[in-house]
Amino acid sequence: MDIASIIGIGAALFLMINGMGGVGALMETFIDMPSVFITFGGAFGTILAMNTLKGFLAGLKSYLLIFKTPKSSEIDTIKSIIDLSNLARREGLLALEESANSLDDEFMKKGVMLIVDGTDPELVRSILEAELINVDTRHQSNIGFWKDVASMGPAWGMIGTLIGLILMLKDLSDPDSIGPNMAVALITTLYGSVLANWVCAPASSKLAKLNDTEIKLKEVMIEGILSIQAGENPRVIEEKLKAFLAPKDRAGLGEEGGGQ
Repeated sequence: MDIASIIGIGAALFLMINGMGGVGALMETFIDMPSVFITFGGAFGTILAMNTLKGFLAGLKSYLLIFKTPKSSEIDTIKSIIDLSNLARREGLLALEESANSLDDEFMKKGVMLIVDGTDPELVRSILEAELINVDTRHQSNIGFWKDVASMGPAWGMIGTLIGLILMLKDLSDPDSIGPNMAVALITTLYGSVLANWVCAPASSKLAKLNDTEIKLKEVMIEGILSIQAGENPRVIEEKLKAFLAPKDRAGLGEEGGGQ
């Protein structure tokens, strides 16, 4: 689990409720069901109309991804590639087949099996880059989903505000209706801002960062796999892949790397 996302989302909620005056004040003053229906119903209803049902459900489900920690890091991936290159240098490419079956990453396993099968290097790159593009496309769809919700939230909050003002102005002669209608007018704007800035902005930003990390990781895999196929020296492969790391991480890899 990603502790940063959990703490950040939770802290924002806690401080917001505390600023409202606590849970009691939240329930008494800031919960208004007509405003909920207008803002959240309008926003997500519009998003559903913009997507297929399958895409809508996939977008909602993607929110959970911001709480997950990536399974592997660039350093771990480079170490695995160096180990594979050492094995290929000692025993040949065919010896990689058994090692490939123990790899957790399906993308890397696919690449290794392609070179074990003797696939042309250009075709290997083409296949892996095509899959990389498709991965990025899927991720961008989820990122765009939450960006769309972020834009719809304040928009429907403003619609709720206008509805509340119209109802309030229509019944100015009835003092009892002014309060509830004013609540709808103000709270819908609040709900729209909360939806955009507490729910959607963290989701779209975190998903974008996770996508960048995964794409970079797969680019490391592609370069490493093609270098193994080309028969390059493991030490040369290590130095080549270090270019993907921040300077502070390169020293640690050099101390623990498996190049020979």
